Amino acid sequence: MQNNGTMMQYFHWYYGNTAADPDLWEKVKQEAADLSDLGITALWLPPPYKGTAGVHDVGYGIYDLYDLGEFDQKGSVRTKYGTRQQYLDAVKAAHEVGIQLYADVVLNHKAGADDTQWVKAARVHYDNRNFRYGEETWIETWTQFNFPDRAGKYSEFRWSYRHFDGVDWAHNLGEKAIFKFLGLGKDWEKMVSDEHGNYDYLMFSDLDMNHPEVRTELARWAKWFIHTSGVDGFRLDAVKHIQFSFFRDWLFFLRREFDPKEIFAVGEYWSSQVEALEYYLEKTRGMMSLFDVPLQKSFYDASRTPNGQFDMRRLLDNTLVRRHPRHAVTIVDNHDTQPCQALERWVDWWFKPLAYAVILLRQEGYPCVFYPDYYGVEYDDCGQHIILAPVPGLHEMIDARKRLAYGLQRDYYDHPDLVGWTRQGDADHPGSGLAVLLSNGPGGGKWMEVGSAHAGKTFHDTLGNHPGAVTINEYGWGEFKVNGGSVSVWVKDF
Repeated sequence: MQNNGTMMQYFHWYYGNTAADPDLWEKVKQEAADLSDLGITALWLPPPYKGTAGVHDVGYGIYDLYDLGEFDQKGSVRTKYGTRQQYLDAVKAAHEVGIQLYADVVLNHKAGADDTQWVKAARVHYDNRNFRYGEETWIETWTQFNFPDRAGKYSEFRWSYRHFDGVDWAHNLGEKAIFKFLGLGKDWEKMVSDEHGNYDYLMFSDLDMNHPEVRTELARWAKWFIHTSGVDGFRLDAVKHIQFSFFRDWLFFLRREFDPKEIFAVGEYWSSQVEALEYYLEKTRGMMSLFDVPLQKSFYDASRTPNGQFDMRRLLDNTLVRRHPRHAVTIVDNHDTQPCQALERWVDWWFKPLAYAVILLRQEGYPCVFYPDYYGVEYDDCGQHIILAPVPGLHEMIDARKRLAYGLQRDYYDHPDLVGWTRQGDADHPGSGLAVLLSNGPGGGKWMEVGSAHAGKTFHDTLGNHPGAVTINEYGWGEFKVNGGSVSVWVKDF
């Protein structure tokens, strides 16, 4: 991560569903320079390989990891976002303007097999996967992956039932259930989330990370992918469903292979319990960062609590950014929390600017901006026409992070509905330093210190939410103000 780095999740679940959306890889090329100028230092892009729905697949129904939009598989050559060459060109264009690229990697499961196989299995309860019900039975499963159209290019590895430990569909029975494979020493992986008793199984054909051929092939693929694409890191999908030791070893291997290139990694462990995230960091020996899901939950709760009743002094309590800031990637929303998605937990519009001020203008954590919050989007789903407007002031806050959010941080979390902090600035960034004030109540003012180096200087609200100016006294203090249910970011006049 670069100094004051800012990541952007450069897609959302419904991107490409309308003709108004250009090919995403082409859009990266077109906008990389402007994003870099603004202060975006990394883009998290969606899965670039072929999914089971071909050109219609968002990217998480993984079929062939080696098909980056090159082979006529699943009804199309290109993926939803473009072709292989377009993807490689997008990475190159981003690198030319100093932006890193993080690929979304989905290794938990595979889908869209080429043929069926017969496997002995047992049904397990959805709410507790350690308990079986019914009799053992032979089922016909979609677990044979031959990739006939790729014909062995890049890898001759073929996936079969031996490489999986469960499925959710028995073709011969026409039955949907969670089927656990029996024989061959099969069992659910032990070091995974204990939700539902054991949360190894998530969907489709679940990879058996205890199988040596699986671990070897996934390491071989990752080495090939980095060499081929030149990406700088990964967003790792569904890590709580995968043997905790797997990514620890996988990342250790890749970082050794590509030393001195730094390979960034952030895992999606979707839990609002910070203790679960801490346990995962411990078991993976800090090899990756994690998204701060507890912080996103705190933003959501604050935004949905009426009349300023949420205690803003507690906003950062029990969050990853408070306890382990070096391993926290902070978010306000993402493609899973957006309206009509399974994990929908959309932060309400009025609080979004406050939440972005927290992740962008404080010194802790690595912030990730969500595409719809910057660009605004419209889409149809769940019987609704959804309109998500750009977050007011987001552009200005990203710019302020790039230019001004440096130096000593002083916190003023001393009032239930009026909190703030200051950044003193430093000599390496001329004009740096700022003051931020948030209110989920009626608003007001607060005396805060920005440092005596700013004595006699005037500050204004770069967001334009509060009029007037603040003059810093000889001791480095000023009385900063904010409107009710709003945020003000006070920066020095030039």
